[in-house]
Amino acid sequence: MPELRRPSADDLADLTALCLRSKAYWGYDAEFMAACVPVLTLTEADLKDVPTITEVEGETLLGMVQVSNGDEGCTLQRLFVDPAHMGMGTGRRLFQWAVGTARGMGAAEMIVESDPGAVPFYVAMGCRPAGAAPSEAIPGRMLPRLAYDLR
Repeated sequence: MPELRRPSADDLADLTALCLRSKAYWGYDAEFMAACVPVLTLTEADLKDVPTITEVEGETLLGMVQVSNGDEGCTLQRLFVDPAHMGMGTGRRLFQWAVGTARGMGAAEMIVESDPGAVPFYVAMGCRPAGAAPSEAIPGRMLPRLAYDLR
């Protein structure tokens, strides 16, 4: 049975690999994926400064999510699911954790900057379109921006 747990510094390499596998699921080429490595590499500071949870089954890492509440408002930082476990509820459980965490931060809205391929998932979770945002990894690329009402 899958369970949620806080990741540790020992999980950083596995979390980064999971994020990259999940991103690659959308069919990006090697050059695109190489540009994503700096943005998708997790550090100890990420785990210390940003509320983060993973879903695991035994020793298998199924997915991870991070939520932050800063100057730009509440943001879903990362939500990645191992491609082998997509469609099995991991993404939904992680999103629900993010919603609860964002509400606990006192936020009224959670912003999601999504890969275009993941937009249908976020819409199914109740997010609405809210414009576009520049990619951190690819200059000139715009990402779909969505919002989730936490009230």
